[in-house]
Amino acid sequence: MRTAYLAHLEAHRDAVAKAGPPAHLTVGCLVISPDGEHVLLTHHRRAREWFQFGGHLEAGDASLHAAATREGREESGIAGLVPERTLVQLDRHTLSGDFGRCREHLDVRFAAVLDRDVEPHVSDESLDVAWWPTNALPEGTRDELSLLVEATRRTLGL
Repeated sequence: MRTAYLAHLEAHRDAVAKAGPPAHLTVGCLVISPDGEHVLLTHHRRAREWFQFGGHLEAGDASLHAAATREGREESGIAGLVPERTLVQLDRHTLSGDFGRCREHLDVRFAAVLDRDVEPHVSDESLDVAWWPTNALPEGTRDELSLLVEATRRTLGL
C-alpha cells in the first residue's frame, strides 16, 4: 500500500489537492477512548454515513499529522484533540455520495485517545457526532471502520 501511495504521489504532483486527480491523498483521525471500548464518529453530511474524522489536506498543513489534527479538531469541535504521531492504517477506498471530482481517497490514518467526558460539537460537515461502542458500531458502517478500530487498538496497545 505504501508503495502504491508513493507511486500515486510521484505520478500526480497535485494528488493532495481537491482540484487534483480523482484520487486524492487524505488523512483520517479515529478518536478512541482510553479503554479502547468506544469511538467518537461523525455522521458525514455528504456521504450520509458514519466515519472517523478526516479529509483533504490544506495549504497551511505542515504535515500529514498536522492535517489530521486540524481535521479532527474541526469536525469534532474538540480544541484539545491531538492524534498520536504513529500511523495506524493506510486505506484506499472509492467514494459514494456527492463528492464532485473526488472519487477515491488514499487515506493516511492516525488515532487520538480521549476520555468520553470530553464533549464534542457538530460541525457544518456533519449531521451528528457521537460516541459508539466498538462492538456495536452504527448500522451500515463500512467494514473498513471495524478494521480501523482493530488497527488502532493493536497499534496503541488498547
